[in-house]
Amino acid sequence: MAADLAPHIVTLGTAGGPRWWAAADSGERTGIATAVVVGDAFYLVDLGQGAGRRIAQSGLDLKDLRALFITHLHSDHVYDLAGLGIFGLYALQDRAGTDPVRIIGPGNRGELPPVSPRAVVRPEPLAPQSLTPGTREMFETLMAAHATDLNDRILDSLKPSPLDVFRAEDIEIPAGIGYHPNDNQTPEMDPFEVYRDELVTVTAILVEHPPVAPAFAFRFDTAEGSVTISGDTCYTPNLITLAQGTDLLLHEAIDFDWVESLYASKTDEASRAARDHHYKSHTSVREAAKAAEAAGAATLALHHLVPGHAPDSVWAEAAENFTGRFVLPRDLDVIPFGRQR
Repeated sequence: MAADLAPHIVTLGTAGGPRWWAAADSGERTGIATAVVVGDAFYLVDLGQGAGRRIAQSGLDLKDLRALFITHLHSDHVYDLAGLGIFGLYALQDRAGTDPVRIIGPGNRGELPPVSPRAVVRPEPLAPQSLTPGTREMFETLMAAHATDLNDRILDSLKPSPLDVFRAEDIEIPAGIGYHPNDNQTPEMDPFEVYRDELVTVTAILVEHPPVAPAFAFRFDTAEGSVTISGDTCYTPNLITLAQGTDLLLHEAIDFDWVESLYASKTDEASRAARDHHYKSHTSVREAAKAAEAAGAATLALHHLVPGHAPDSVWAEAAENFTGRFVLPRDLDVIPFGRQR
């Protein structure tokens, strides 16, 4: 059976950031989403803007979806989650009750992040009744927001509830490692298992993407090879721990020259706070290559590219700092990660 698995990933979306990049500039890079394909099954990591359409364009059959893994709850990573819950009913309705599709992601943050030191007046957060919902609560709330539509279909067309077709669950962070959402977001730790079936074992580790917490990277191990997906992170030793010896590392990258050009002439507090965020929360091309080299990854692919419209030459710097194979994918590219036998 193992010889027929042909494990590979499909880069459903390769751009990062909570915005619509202009297609003329971006080459139509859409929001971040990755399919991990093993045999006849596939798994999703994140579900950014356009992911639902990209799944259809990729030729993947939604009925073969086993699980969705969410690295963190920034909007550009979950934009199409509501669409999966609503539109996915049609392909996945036979899974209702007995074999729901698992949606696995971060739990409730537990407390708000600190206010930026650049704030002149303290901002007021929204949704005081639920300030930091986790994956389970987010999915249930999204479905509740569409109750008019869904109840029409449940009562009139006898469709199942999406809460029976999908099971959203929060990742439990291992006890005793010293994690705190504000004071210690990435304690040194070992990877821990969050999912297993007959095809894959999925492990996770905390990575640093302040102010978001928790934020995870995921590794998929199969009988034929492994792939590690960084999620959004600055250069983080935990990511290197998770990715040791991986066959393929998909790592985020940002162009800090673009960041400087965007904010160089702006002196207002909001612009300076946004600039601060990019520097403390993301990874340069050079540092992404450094992480891949330290992990001993066989292949490095950059994705979650910010800005989505940057020319390929910006990202090609990774090849100069990584001794393995370097790949710069576009949306819908296929990258094998099975070992040669």
